[in-house]
Amino acid sequence: MSDPLPDISHDQHAVRRQKLADLRAAGSDPFRANFATTHFSGDALKAYVEGQENTVSVAVAGRLVVIRDMGKSQFVKILDQQGQIQLYVKKDVVGEEAYAAFKKLDLGDILGVKGTLFKTKTGEVTVRVDSYTLVAKALRPLPEKWHGLADPEQVYRQRYLDLIVNEESRKRLMLRPRIVSHIRRFLEDRQFIEVETPVLQNVAGGAAARPFSTHHNALGVDFFLRISLELYLKRLLVGGYDRVFEIGRNFRNEGVSRKHNPEFTMLEVYQAYSDHRGMMTLIKDLLTTLCRDVLGTTKIKHPASGQEIDFGGEWREVTYKDLIRTATGDPGWFNLSKAEKIVRAEAMGLSINPAWEDFEVTNEIFSKKIEPTLIQPTFVLNLPKELCPLAKINQEDPTTLDVFELTIGGMEVAPAYSEQNDPDVQRQMFEAQAGEDKQSIDQDFLTALEHGMPPAGGMGVGIDRLCILLSGAESIRDVILFPQLRPGGA
Repeated sequence: MSDPLPDISHDQHAVRRQKLADLRAAGSDPFRANFATTHFSGDALKAYVEGQENTVSVAVAGRLVVIRDMGKSQFVKILDQQGQIQLYVKKDVVGEEAYAAFKKLDLGDILGVKGTLFKTKTGEVTVRVDSYTLVAKALRPLPEKWHGLADPEQVYRQRYLDLIVNEESRKRLMLRPRIVSHIRRFLEDRQFIEVETPVLQNVAGGAAARPFSTHHNALGVDFFLRISLELYLKRLLVGGYDRVFEIGRNFRNEGVSRKHNPEFTMLEVYQAYSDHRGMMTLIKDLLTTLCRDVLGTTKIKHPASGQEIDFGGEWREVTYKDLIRTATGDPGWFNLSKAEKIVRAEAMGLSINPAWEDFEVTNEIFSKKIEPTLIQPTFVLNLPKELCPLAKINQEDPTTLDVFELTIGGMEVAPAYSEQNDPDVQRQMFEAQAGEDKQSIDQDFLTALEHGMPPAGGMGVGIDRLCILLSGAESIRDVILFPQLRPGGA
């Protein structure tokens, strides 16, 4: 193993602080400067007109990331939110004093420049700088070019450095807001209304998960951070919001994994007078147009399997029970006793807790042996009724629900239901799920249902997982700007 690189950041820090002191002593404080831009880098590059050298004027600003000193001139590059643009700074143009000061700039400094566009001999559109302004002095150096952020944990702790030095991270994390923006436009075009519902709730409902709790000093009561958006959005269905959605943060005090973060973003959408079949049409249209309009293609590569996922092709529909029967090789699986199922599941290499309920044993097979193999878009239909107390019972098979789980790339992306709107059945299902813990039942929601909620289709889409899928990221941490980490020094 090679010796680690020497840490020279402390010395560079001291040198840069001295440069700042010299600037201030000369009457210049970069942190009091401002600069008005006319273009981002990408827009400036597009503004160049072939054959019209030095006729298009621009004012751009960004962080200095490349310096090539050629004596009486310098080619440098700055970075802004659209990417990099090259600048050409010449002593004869900016003046001797300004050029001498420019040569003292460091990588990481932030500056604004005014100039005109031209194309170099190598064909790169460049700004010929007429004047520049240093607007922020970087007192700490950027990570060394060839080694970058060597510590993977530092990538997440100091995301701002990752964004500066890692173009792949920038592109992936810039993709996320474009995905969210498209989702909003798609739903608004279909007359869905975006709303905001409470994060602090006195009952953590809408899902089976361990919540975070906090105390409200003014009211003198404990609250939970929400684990789901569902129950308040359904209250709005009662109130006459026929098409409603929210993109919001949920919080679950549970484990961390490649696909799980304690704080995560969900889209939940509800449409009155629809059902889970209506949601199938909605999500297929949403994801197909999202890929086409944002990615420019309906086909993406799944990194883990190497398969090409085709959003423009056929979307498979298959029942949960049929998948289980195929995976176990037993057409009579659902007639077996729990003890027999445990024996069969353990023979498949699964670790089963004997205290689990019957349906939990079966669902472990689905989660570990089936779901990871579902790479192409697959609607898994008619899940066991024990898995969700908020959906309608299937009339043909009362042991299942009118629901689907959309699975793509080996993970659940979007569950959807024909929403339960019978208040008596809903109460029974809540009570069966709660057992003796009756305080966990949202009584106000049941009261709302008794006022009448129209039939509806409802769906949740994990924004983080969708971003993992569409960006080809390896982990949920790679698509969240600032994922949860243990406290530690930067």
